[in-house]
Amino acid sequence: MTQITSASIPEVPQRRVPGGIDAHGLSRSFGDVKAVREMALSVPPGKVTALVGPNGSGKTTLMLILATLLRPDTGFVTVDGIDAMRDPQGARRRIGWMPDTLGVWESLTCLEILGTMGRLYGMSGAEADARAAEQLEWVQLTEFAKRPARVLSRGQQQRLSLARATVHRPSVLLLDEPANGLDPGSRLRLRDDVRQMAADGVAVLVSSHVLSELEEMSDRAVVVRDGTTVSASELDDAADRELRYRIAGPENAQGAALTRALEERGIPYTHGRGRQRAGVVVAVSGRQAAAQLLAELVGAGVPIAHFAEEGSRLEDAYLAAERPAAQGSSGAGTAAGPAANAAPQEGETA
Repeated sequence: MTQITSASIPEVPQRRVPGGIDAHGLSRSFGDVKAVREMALSVPPGKVTALVGPNGSGKTTLMLILATLLRPDTGFVTVDGIDAMRDPQGARRRIGWMPDTLGVWESLTCLEILGTMGRLYGMSGAEADARAAEQLEWVQLTEFAKRPARVLSRGQQQRLSLARATVHRPSVLLLDEPANGLDPGSRLRLRDDVRQMAADGVAVLVSSHVLSELEEMSDRAVVVRDGTTVSASELDDAADRELRYRIAGPENAQGAALTRALEERGIPYTHGRGRQRAGVVVAVSGRQAAAQLLAELVGAGVPIAHFAEEGSRLEDAYLAAERPAAQGSSGAGTAAGPAANAAPQEGETA
């Protein structure tokens, strides 16, 4: 772990926020490799921010910098208005950090691990032990309280990691692949717990390769690529945002009538990501435009058996950020063309 001191660190500009994380100008190189380049990010309190990007995009390096475990070459981070470069200890008291791998003290019991963490955060012995028991009950590991951590399964270790990250009631929570190893029920519980913490005012940043894990818990999306911040957007349901719809005719019908009708209207289409799924995918500017397109197709006598949104808000945010790169590399393409095939599916890396 890199120890950050205040020596030779310039004063951070007065760009404070009432809570959460504010990072700007972050750069970090490892030899000749520039892992992070002039990256900017905000994680506001009371919201869950999804951090997505391809492998090698700088997500892990960024998370380590925000957790004050890695010192950037340039840039500044504030946590609840505290300059994390000059006062890393003060920032850490406000941060809950859940890495993708727990790294437990295998010979200690779950109760001892959480109690030790509580003491490290300044709690008295009695307070730390009470908080440890409370956390174990919260993550449904009470039966393992006095058992060594080495007996826990991968999913149980993840739940213990969440308890450890929040034992000191942090105001900022950084989660790196938090659902790794969790069964479906535990994943749903994690989603609900994260949403509740955000509702209580915690600033939450979640990084995951699986966009479906992030979709229902996130309010915002920050997309990174090649070590830079590509976009930051609210995952709202604005009526005029671009949406993708999959359109298909009856099971045994030929698709020529549908594709011909789309081509006549100058609407580009693709078969999308699911090659085994029938129909085509088009991009439209909001639900009103989708309704109008459906009415036109039906009015033209095109048989329609399926007309529904394709993907999710988070996938749309990811695709919107990736589209310039996809178009630039191909030299051509449409809004529903190459980029529509670039979105990661569940189980694929983002």
